[in-house]
Amino acid sequence: MKLLITGGAGFIGSAVVRHLVAETDVSLVNVDKLTYAGNLESLGAARDSQRHHFERVDICDQPQVERVFREHQPDAVMHLAAESHVDRSIDGPADFIRTNILGTYTLLEVARAYWGGLEEARRDRFRFHHVSTDEVYGSLGPSGSFLETTAYQPSSPYSASKASSDHLVRAWHHTYGLPVVTSNCSNNYGPYQFPEKLIPLMILNGLAGRALPVYGSGENVRDWLYVEDHARALYTVLRSGHPGETYNIGGHNEKTNIEVVRGICRLLDELAPDSRVPDRESLITYVKDRPGHDLRYAIDASKIERELGWTPRETFDTGLRKTVQWYLDSAQWCEHVQDGSYRGERLGLGSAR
Repeated sequence: MKLLITGGAGFIGSAVVRHLVAETDVSLVNVDKLTYAGNLESLGAARDSQRHHFERVDICDQPQVERVFREHQPDAVMHLAAESHVDRSIDGPADFIRTNILGTYTLLEVARAYWGGLEEARRDRFRFHHVSTDEVYGSLGPSGSFLETTAYQPSSPYSASKASSDHLVRAWHHTYGLPVVTSNCSNNYGPYQFPEKLIPLMILNGLAGRALPVYGSGENVRDWLYVEDHARALYTVLRSGHPGETYNIGGHNEKTNIEVVRGICRLLDELAPDSRVPDRESLITYVKDRPGHDLRYAIDASKIERELGWTPRETFDTGLRKTVQWYLDSAQWCEHVQDGSYRGERLGLGSAR
């Protein structure tokens, strides 16, 4: 199989690339614009594999996307390219509308034309896998979980843009017959995550002895999914998912934000003790909550387990320990990804950019 993966230099995309190069014989065409969160260093040894080919292309650039399809003749598409940080979407929603909606539309149109020109056997095998988020469903109360049939109720510019892209993908299936599968995942964490996200930000701030900002009271709940578990799930959906179906992917790890931060503090105190800050929990600082902050997300992942046989391997405790240790061992990567405009400052206050 030759797979065209968009956003393959990002956090989740690079995990998919590393997994497929290490564990399968899939050939990869990695399409990434290399924005601030895209980094070819995140590919590790997979970057130099003969089965990995990189194309620096913006998915909104239709002529270039058409060229990539024409030259590489993929058997499937896994679409991960997206602007993904809620706080950035609050400060500057335009990039999210352009990439997540217009970019998905452009990719769908190019894929549809390409798929329509394939010979019958290849047409039957072709798949377009759209990777989305549980944030499209909105906020849960204290009980219950998101199902694949849960109505959409996005709360942020980010989640609204992803909900829009989900609807486009489904429309291209129902209207044009494009063989699509969609997956909606819970919060990912693990190695190579850009440090604007909660877990790497807390790790790096804790190592530096800086404040650990926690929104509101820290009681917002998320279901955490180790990124390497997610990479396995995405390949499972691509390979075995049924066209037109949606699969929720979760880690069965509901935690409040303050529980997550305290867990990181304990691991840092154990793995990287610092006499200047013997108790990292003393660095926790409660800050003004994010506008429109959803209270709770929780994924019911029983469908993918029942129909496709996937389950997560990592518990939150084992995955978090691996993640903290990776950041301790990867100072050079952390320095390189922070060489740009992001320095760990507060985002998402609604100031225009």
